Amino acid sequence: MQDEAKILTNLALDITTRKYQGTFIMMNATRELVIPVGNSKPDMQSGSLFFIGNATVILRYAGFTILTDPNFLHQGEHVHLGYGITSARRKNPAIEIEELPPIDLLVLSHMHEDHFDRVVEQKLNKIIPIVTTNHATAKLNKKGFNSTHGLNTWETLNVVKGDAQLCITAMPGRHGPGALAAALPPVMGSVLEFKTPDFPNGLRLYISGDTLVYDQFKEIPKRYPDIDLALIHLGGTRVLGVLLTMDGKQGVEAIQLIAPHTAIPIHFNDYTVMKSPIEDFMKEVEAVGLQNKVKYLNHGETYTFDVPALRQQ
Repeated sequence: MQDEAKILTNLALDITTRKYQGTFIMMNATRELVIPVGNSKPDMQSGSLFFIGNATVILRYAGFTILTDPNFLHQGEHVHLGYGITSARRKNPAIEIEELPPIDLLVLSHMHEDHFDRVVEQKLNKIIPIVTTNHATAKLNKKGFNSTHGLNTWETLNVVKGDAQLCITAMPGRHGPGALAAALPPVMGSVLEFKTPDFPNGLRLYISGDTLVYDQFKEIPKRYPDIDLALIHLGGTRVLGVLLTMDGKQGVEAIQLIAPHTAIPIHFNDYTVMKSPIEDFMKEVEAVGLQNKVKYLNHGETYTFDVPALRQQ
């Protein structure tokens, strides 16, 4: 009880402090990042997603290799989530960080240790471009990462690799309810859109980030309809009984709002703070008849996709 009281006191102090630090500015500006090109021609018809664990995946498409929310701690190791809160990992990642292929860029939803851990801080190449929130950018710069690109909600970074272009746009995200969200690291969802001059309508991928479903979610499908793939962060993370990430019910609600052709749940069962197992989500999916829209991956499994086929589903 004393520990919980201390955590609540620290949260209250942090919320009060952040009230006077201003709000994020919504922007529509587009910036550009150029990545060195290899010899291969980008394949716009097909690609793959490799699930490492938690919210960590490797996306290969259009000549890009993209890593999300890197987390390579092992079973039994703890992450520190702030305010004296820790959580133990339940499962090992499918591969070690040393086994990663060459990475073009990293998309990071927010700065929590289960999304960017101490192993990554020590071993990830400091020059890999990282697209993330402005809050995370400031933290990463202090750790020596020198190619960070912070985005505000609805702001876009245009990434060029030879003939292929990737537009990464920050989506709304809120890591907790109401005032409590202000005491947690700012979080962004993201939409990744790929194209070449010969293939102007490539993959459109949505990544939810650690968020709850809230009012701003309704704006996403208005601006970005026809989502091919969606990575939905679940887990029903709870701290002191408060829901901080989508549980099974909210995960289904997110899919119904975003309306992707295919949804893949990630960020579940990996940590002890996650209180809603994947089975909760499966039951909700079946209850509303969305089984044909959801693909389940275990650690170490790969989902291969064909873009035109996705659009026909």
